[in-house]
Amino acid sequence: MTLAVITDSTAYLTDNEVKSLGIHVMPIPVIIEGKTYQEGVTITAQEFYAQLATATNFPTTSQPAPGAWLALFEKLKADGYDEALVISLSSTISGTYQTVTGLVDAVAGFKVHCFDSKLTIRIMGHLVMKAARMNQAGATVSDIIATLNQLTPTIKAYFLVDDLQHLARGGRLSNASAFLGTMLKVKPILTLDPVTNFIVPIEKVRSMKKALLRAEALLADTIRSVDYPLLPMVIHANTPEAAAEWRAKLQDQYPDLTFEISEFGPAIGTHLGAGTLALAWMRDPTSF
Repeated sequence: MTLAVITDSTAYLTDNEVKSLGIHVMPIPVIIEGKTYQEGVTITAQEFYAQLATATNFPTTSQPAPGAWLALFEKLKADGYDEALVISLSSTISGTYQTVTGLVDAVAGFKVHCFDSKLTIRIMGHLVMKAARMNQAGATVSDIIATLNQLTPTIKAYFLVDDLQHLARGGRLSNASAFLGTMLKVKPILTLDPVTNFIVPIEKVRSMKKALLRAEALLADTIRSVDYPLLPMVIHANTPEAAAEWRAKLQDQYPDLTFEISEFGPAIGTHLGAGTLALAWMRDPTSF
């Protein structure tokens, strides 16, 4: 059996990672001022945030059409693949996972396996890269999925959002009403609920500085409690200087860890807005 590893563009993989690991990426559509772009194909993060700054309406996102998935599966079959593993962003954020599950047997002689990452962003990208490396090493689909299921419980991500309007308007924030009345006075810390996988607020703090300190404390708690190496990362929405400064501080505090920097691209930036920072971590996928 020849397996193709597929993900969507919110994994925010580099072109080199995609090429070297043989990963196939389905772009997420982003709509700005009535025009539809394909994330990472017809619009970059920099172009998106530049347009966001002057847009008169909030941008929106869609999901890839079933026909786009069918066309990809047909092409992969023609290229000699007979099965695919699709690792998608959380089913609580997008309908992409549900769409793909409805197409698992749509192409004769081509089997599709679906994995709901229950998250998104670069940290999902590391799940995808782990799957691709295992695939290159000859692992079976069941072994790959079992490994991903080992990794996902180790993932934590805390979002420090500068403006809740994007999340609330898009319906991506659970229990938003508790925060909206005071959103100009607080910097909420958000996370993906480990049970429901919805984005939920966990704490209110009075400044971004305090929010950063609280996220750092949550990382410190994890470092003290686990017995495996961590892969941590700082993610930003069009604030590269702030992200670099935070990464440098964390790297000084934890010299034995290697902190990555990544960016919220258009599809996720649509719902978080510019100015968001996040701290995320997982078990280092290369540790086993």
